Parts: sequence; C-alpha cells; structure tokens
Amino acid sequence: MPWFGMDIGGTLTKLVYFEPKDTTETEERDELETLKVIRHYLVGNQAYGKTGLRDVHLEMKDQSIGGRRGSLHFIRFPTSEMNAFLELCKAKNFNSLVSAICATGGGAYKFEGDFLEKVGLTLHKFDELDCLIKGIHYIDRNNPCECYYWRNPGNAEESIKVPFDFRDPYPYLVVNIGSGVSVLAVRGPKDYRRVSGTSLGGGTFFGLCCLLTGCETFEDAIELASRGDNRTVDKLVKDIYGGDYTRFHLSGDTVASSFGHMNNKEKRENTSKEDLARATLTTLTNNIGSIARMCAVTEKIEHIVFVGNFLRVNTISMKLLASAMEFWSNGGMKALFLEHEGYFGAMGCLMEYVGSSRSFSFSST
Repeated sequence: MPWFGMDIGGTLTKLVYFEPKDTTETEERDELETLKVIRHYLVGNQAYGKTGLRDVHLEMKDQSIGGRRGSLHFIRFPTSEMNAFLELCKAKNFNSLVSAICATGGGAYKFEGDFLEKVGLTLHKFDELDCLIKGIHYIDRNNPCECYYWRNPGNAEESIKVPFDFRDPYPYLVVNIGSGVSVLAVRGPKDYRRVSGTSLGGGTFFGLCCLLTGCETFEDAIELASRGDNRTVDKLVKDIYGGDYTRFHLSGDTVASSFGHMNNKEKRENTSKEDLARATLTTLTNNIGSIARMCAVTEKIEHIVFVGNFLRVNTISMKLLASAMEFWSNGGMKALFLEHEGYFGAMGCLMEYVGSSRSFSFSST
C-alpha cells in the first residue's frame, strides 16, 4: 500500500507521499508490479499532466515514518482537475492495491462519491484542523530551519530570512491562508481552538485578479503584482491629509482606502493590470493581517504563524504581514513563516493514516 496523505482544498489538492528507502531485497522482489509503477511514476516525475507538480525543493529525506525510513515527497494540483487525478488512479490500477485512502479538507466530503463511483475507493476522512496542527508539529521538528521570520521586511535591499527556533512554541496563533482563512489559537499539541476566520483569502485574491487582469494562474497573478504599484489604485493617508496623520502615528504612505482612487475615471484609465494585481494583493493581505493582530491581542499571544498556499511564491504578502505585525505591536508580536506552507494538512493526514492503519482495513477486498 502506498503511504499517502491527501488534503483536498477549495483551490489546491495537496498530496504527501512517503517513499520507503529501507526496502530489503526480498521486499523488492515481492513488491507488486502495480505498486512499483505508482512509486516510479510519482518519484520519477516532477510534473504530472499539465497541472500536477512535485515540489522537489521541499523533499524531506531520511525520515522515520511508521517504523520505516524513507523520503517524503510533496505534490500538488488544482482541485478543479480532480477528474484527471481520478483517471490517473484508475489507469495505474490503484484500487487493485487498496480499497480506502485517507483524506482531509472539504473536498474529502465533496468528492467522496466520485472516488467510490469512478475508482472504487472509499475515503477515510480526518478533521482538517487536527491534521494541520499535527502536520506543523511533525515537519517543524524533522526539517531543519523550517520556521523563519523576515528581518527588515520593509526594506527590499536589506530584508533577509532568519531561522527561528520553534521547538517550544506554545502558545502561538496559526493563520491558515487557503481559499479562505482560519485562525487557530494553539496552546498545546492537542489544545487548540478556532478563534476566527474570513472568507477573504487566497481564493479571493486569485478570483479578483482573474476578473481584473485576465490572468490564468496564481503564479501569473503574483508576477503581475510584483511589477505593480498599488498607490495608483489605493487612496493613501497623504491623499486625504496631505501628509502624515501624526496624532495616531499613521504614515502618509499608509493605505487609507483600498481601491479608493478607482472612483475617478481618469485614474481608472491610467491604471495598469500590474497595479490592479498589486492593489488586490495588498488589500487581501492587509485584511488578513488586521484580523490576525486582533486575534493575537484578544488571545494574548505574541507569535503568529502564517501558513497556506497563498504564501507560495508570495514574498510580497509575507513581508507586508511581517512589517504590519512588528509596527502595530511596537515590536511585541512576531510574524513567523514555514517553508512547507500549504502541505501541513496533507502531512497530518499521513500521520493519521500511520496511526490508524492498524484500526482500519486498507487492503483491497
């Protein structure tokens, strides 16, 4: 049985695959041909079809999982391509090896019928927030320099990533930015609760960018934003006050009204797609940062961990969040980030599988 953890999100599906490396000669000889095909296909490629990708740079080698040693591989594809994934499972005869697989995320419920009908597989579903926390704890403790923060985030020339020791993290806040956003206060390995959230997340940014700029992929949206200037779209404090609002320590360059210039026809006509993408990214990031800070104040927590695929290839938002947390808390709060960003739910699901494999029957019937 291949060891998988699957997190089926609203925008992306994430897959963590454990590849044993301590296989004996006897195991190699007796390994089922179907299992060999699946293993070779997954680890022998970096791309699967037009949209599936393996994040090679995130591979974790020499890991101990379920009493075996091997490598963890991290794979993702758009959830909109789920039918293609199901066809792949069918083509590789996956159901000849197993009758059930483990999954988490909303899609584990949405696509449960499709897995059973098209591939003959049952989904064993696990709570996505339980998996998220379990995945964060495993990866951080087994991957050197997983956690980091940005030093001088507001200075493009001097900002650098700095490792952060996250071995004794409690309490901390997790801000999971996927299609939407969930905020969790974590006070122990099993002591956490969801304290807030918002529907304005990564899916909102990508959707608005598609509408406003005609971009086709998340990477395209981020690339446009990296070349844009939100100040042509957003109304700043200095546009209203003529300078800083000194009484409340608001710099003139602070955004006072997101998209506030767009009620002016002349400004609309002179605004580029790049500027619109940057303003959209700034708007969503500022909103997430504001919610995160308020939750941290309410819960009396200083460390805020931002995770989720919204942060993939998105240093703009990371630095905005880091700057905002540091400024508005007078240095009392620290924004932390993790290298594996959106894979923690899938990793936690794999850990649930390993822990549950004795309780469930995963062999084919």
